[in-house]
Amino acid sequence: MYREKYHRLLEQPEMLDYGVYLNCDRLLQCQKPIGELCNADELQFQIVHQVEELWMKLAIYTLVDVLDYLEQENTHRVVTLMGRVHRIQRMMIDQLDLLETMSPKEYQEIRLQLGNGSGQESPGFRTLLKMPNDLWREFNAHYLEGRNKTVEQIYDSQYSHDDSYVVAEALIEFDELMQKFRANHLYLIHRSIGLGSRSLKGRPVELLESGARHRFFPELWDVRCEMTDAWGGEYGTVRDSISAPGCPHMASAQGGEK
Repeated sequence: MYREKYHRLLEQPEMLDYGVYLNCDRLLQCQKPIGELCNADELQFQIVHQVEELWMKLAIYTLVDVLDYLEQENTHRVVTLMGRVHRIQRMMIDQLDLLETMSPKEYQEIRLQLGNGSGQESPGFRTLLKMPNDLWREFNAHYLEGRNKTVEQIYDSQYSHDDSYVVAEALIEFDELMQKFRANHLYLIHRSIGLGSRSLKGRPVELLESGARHRFFPELWDVRCEMTDAWGGEYGTVRDSISAPGCPHMASAQGGEK
C-alpha cells in the first residue's frame, strides 16, 4: 500500500511555483522509472552520480570566473570563489560515502546497466581535468612572472603571506581536494568490485591509481620538499634527541614533576 502510494508521488509530484522554478518535473524524470530499476539501490546510484555532475558543472562555471579574476589580479574575488569551489569538492568527496551502503552484489547488478561506460567518461570530470593548465597559466602570468616572483620566493626567501601566496594556497587546496576525490573513488571501487578486477572496458582498475597520484600544480608541491631539504641542511640532518637523559627538555620536565 505505502509503496504504491509514495512511488506514485515520486513519479507524479504536485507542481507549484517552487517546483516549476527548479524544473522538478524534468529533474525527477532524469532517473529510471521506479518500475524499471534493476534493484533498490539503482536509484541511489543514479542520483549520486547525477548530483556529482551538477556540482562539477557549478565548479566549472565558478572556475571560469576565477580565470577572469586571475587575469584582472582581483585577489579577493579569486580567493572567495576558490573557497566556493573547495566546498563543492568536499561535498563531492562526502557524497561518495553514500555508495558504500550498497553490497558488492547489488553494485554488480547496477554495473551491468552501464554498457561499456565508466566514471572516466564523466563530462564534468573530463572538463575539470582541463582547467588546471589554464589556472596555472594565469597564475604564473599575473602572480609570478608578472610580479618578478618565483614559487620559492613567495613561500620562503621573500615570504610575506602576500597575494601571490594566498592564491597559490587556493590552487594547491584545489589540487589536494581533486586528489582526495580520486582517492575516495578508488577506495569505493576497491570496496565494491576490488582493485584486482578489470574495468568495463577491459582495462585493469589499477590504472585509476595513477590518476589518484597525479598533481596538477607540481611546482607548488615540490617547493615544500625543497624548503624542507634546505632547512635540514641548515640545521643539521641529525639533531640531539629532546628525550635523552640530561637534555634541557628532560631536566625541565623532571623539574616540573617535583
